[in-house]
Amino acid sequence: MHTYRSMGDILNQSKAEDWRALDPANTLYLETEKGRVVIELAPEFAPKNVANIRALVKEGYFDGLAMIRSHDNYVAQWGDPNEKREFKKAAKKVDGEFTVKFKSDASFTRLPDSDGYAPQVGHVNGFPVARDPKTQTTWLTHCYGAVGVARGNETDSGNGSSLYAVIGHAPRHLDRNITVVGRVMFGIELLASLPRGKAPLGFYETEEERTPIKSVRLAADVLESDRTKLVVFRTDTANFQALIEAQRNRGGEWYKFAANHIELCNVPIPVRLIP
Repeated sequence: MHTYRSMGDILNQSKAEDWRALDPANTLYLETEKGRVVIELAPEFAPKNVANIRALVKEGYFDGLAMIRSHDNYVAQWGDPNEKREFKKAAKKVDGEFTVKFKSDASFTRLPDSDGYAPQVGHVNGFPVARDPKTQTTWLTHCYGAVGVARGNETDSGNGSSLYAVIGHAPRHLDRNITVVGRVMFGIELLASLPRGKAPLGFYETEEERTPIKSVRLAADVLESDRTKLVVFRTDTANFQALIEAQRNRGGEWYKFAANHIELCNVPIPVRLIP
């Protein structure tokens, strides 16, 4: 019987090269009264939408807005509750980027197990992704912490001015229906613990219910001394593949059955806060 290293052992034995730092140009700091939420953007999967979000952040669009929705076991959403704040340079309409073409498999670490929502699933640069080899398309998936662009019925009705984060069981039915632009890397508990909205779909009805947003900034525009220094476990290494196997076949005295299987959103992608 094969013995797999535990996840703890893999992380404890990892080297510096098993981890990567977040790119300040693609890292958002969402500041609330209770602390900071750190979001890593993924421009390779949604270049137009990420560019517009960065433009909104640069012009201070989110400053003083609020958390407008907390839907139990689903999403937390933020933006302008009155939808009246004006844009400066950011676009009001952005094409939905539900999928993008992929050019190579170089950075794709594929899971060996089947998936109910896509022909293939795995990880690219620390993000859980799905892909379809027949159409040569790939997309970010709605795992816990995923950040997406809220929209109406029209595919170009989302522009990044209202964003949400998944705070519950992975709603994979949203995959390829909404543009996913990144994931929460730190501070997800500040979103998951928001009081639930009482209106339909978890929206807040009054200003008193809403949690204010102090500001949203790109890490690149924050003094280095004030940045949250995080590293994320690389997903293109042998150690990450070992971590996957450790989760597919959990061992130790407590486990009596090893599934030899794992779902995409159950694969942990470790993040560390460094001094």
